[in-house]
Amino acid sequence: MGRQERRVFTDEFKREAVHLTETSGRTIFEVAEDLGIGRSTLTRWKKQFREADLLAGPHDDLDKELARLRKENEILRQERDILKKAAAFFAKETSR
Repeated sequence: MGRQERRVFTDEFKREAVHLTETSGRTIFEVAEDLGIGRSTLTRWKKQFREADLLAGPHDDLDKELARLRKENEILRQERDILKKAAAFFAKETSR
């Protein structure tokens, strides 16, 4: 059995594929099949670009801005929790 080579796609290709899913009126499965990529791959790209767009900065659309701020708050809470755990760990280590 031959080993399959991993295909590498440019960001431009990924963006265009995601754009097709949003504007063509076709399902993700249909677009992925036409492009010769996996449905899960296309779904992952769509999620990545949506999050990148969301975190890109202030938006005029209030719903988008609210979603961006909520995502930012979620990330900040996770970072805070990690820092709390690290501080507790190092405080315990230095008291020995």
